[in-house]
Amino acid sequence: MKTLETKSMVLLRHHLKALRLPTIGAECEKVAHQAAADNADHLTYLLQLTELELLEREKRAAERRLKAARFPTIKTLDTFDFTARPSVNKTLVTELARGEFIDKRENVLLVGNPGTGKSHLATALAVAACHKGYKVRFFRATELVTTLIEARDERTFLRLKTQLAKLDLLVLDELGYVPASKVGAELLFEVISTAYERTSLIVTTNLPFESWTEVLGSERLTGAALDRLTHRCRIIETKGESYRLHDAKTRTRRTRNPDPVAKTGTTQTD
Repeated sequence: MKTLETKSMVLLRHHLKALRLPTIGAECEKVAHQAAADNADHLTYLLQLTELELLEREKRAAERRLKAARFPTIKTLDTFDFTARPSVNKTLVTELARGEFIDKRENVLLVGNPGTGKSHLATALAVAACHKGYKVRFFRATELVTTLIEARDERTFLRLKTQLAKLDLLVLDELGYVPASKVGAELLFEVISTAYERTSLIVTTNLPFESWTEVLGSERLTGAALDRLTHRCRIIETKGESYRLHDAKTRTRRTRNPDPVAKTGTTQTD
């Protein structure tokens, strides 16, 4: 094949652009050269091109889902220290990352003290779900309650509720840090109730279940919410000292007891 673009190549790129196959358009000449060098037949060449197009489309679609989820930060299971949290069942978490719990409309509840990795795990599972094609939305619980109240006041609550109902997975992070108002608790319950057996929920909380009335106020509402959340769910406890507190203690010790090796100018490898 000539290196200079021929009339056929110009027309081919035009047709591929019209067909919305940009990756094939960008890669067809390079792959053709490689196919000729490998003595590959036409079908192998076409297969390689279509695979590249599909991979690129999947990548772009995953990026759009990640953006739509509105994660505060992207976290993955690769960066979670399971050795520091022996209470966390790594096998179960790995299983959940496959996303089958979403197909089964099951929920995941992460319970533990602040700073023990609940949000990291919730985000990592939700990010994995985005990569597998699920529609995800991440909210801090207080953020969702505020959004629901504003939507009710602006008469857009039904629209918001419909949008949430179209999700495959809804993440409610940090439930329990700030008590909800009576109206906020009722609206939050309505979202939980609508999601029941339709949309999977991942909820992180620092409160044991018997203390959820501190957030939702009413025992009746709390009981109904827990009944729906725990009916078909996996519960993961993150026990231990806060990562942030541990890091702060470590920094304090280093400040009080500077490394004697560092004073001599000698480099120490971790």
